[in-house]
Amino acid sequence: MGSWNSILLEIAYQVLGWVAFTSWSFSLYPQAILNFRRKSVVGLNFDFLVLNLTKHSSYLIYNASLFFSPVVQGQYHEKYGFGDMIPVAANDVALSMHAVLLLTCMLCQVLIYEVSFLYPLITWKSEGVQDMHCYNVYCMGFCCSLCFHSFTKPFLALANLYIQVVMNFGRKSTVGWSIVYILLDILGGVANYSQMVRQSLGRGSWVNLYGNIGKTLFSLVTIFYDLIFLFQHYVLYPSKKEKVLTKVDNEITDPLMTSFGVSQSEHE
Repeated sequence: MGSWNSILLEIAYQVLGWVAFTSWSFSLYPQAILNFRRKSVVGLNFDFLVLNLTKHSSYLIYNASLFFSPVVQGQYHEKYGFGDMIPVAANDVALSMHAVLLLTCMLCQVLIYEVSFLYPLITWKSEGVQDMHCYNVYCMGFCCSLCFHSFTKPFLALANLYIQVVMNFGRKSTVGWSIVYILLDILGGVANYSQMVRQSLGRGSWVNLYGNIGKTLFSLVTIFYDLIFLFQHYVLYPSKKEKVLTKVDNEITDPLMTSFGVSQSEHE
């Protein structure tokens, strides 16, 4: 285990890590609260939710294994050097656990408010994730499988954020999509990336940036897409409360989405 060159950088590393945890954790609550108040999940893409849950579940496997397992830590040091620190902090594990729990609750909201046709989709996607994990462990071994789970998070982030961007564009609206989530999410992305940079400065080595490439790429992908969401919300589709509320009330009785996440009524 390496040591820090500066106590101030170590303190900054810990602070930024828990700032990222707080921002990303609380960013999920506005959407859940919005769903509950509206008694509807119209505006929230189901694929976005499932991919988000898959992403955090996969990353939880990676974080927990690398943080708690001496065997996995030894394999990491053999690959990247025994003088470098493990690139997973306590806040990373806490974030993944919290996100999985809360996203599961949001999935329950979808089942409550839009239950009619979602069971087959959930079964298919859940089984697909389990089969993917078993295949990776069998074919690549446990250590390589963890690397795969690390890469899964940024690539799934690309997919699920793209889906929501397209859905907003198709609806010409961001109603039902919490902007508070985006503001907290981008803060978390900046804090998370800054934490890794502080660790590199504190050790005089940039190994942790590619040793935990999933965390690095996820921070950058998050910042990029959040800027797009902010542009959609404040520039392309600024809220017009009176018209929006009427439209949303009408949408509540419509199916949640087609395969592309747009309600059936908007295709007619």
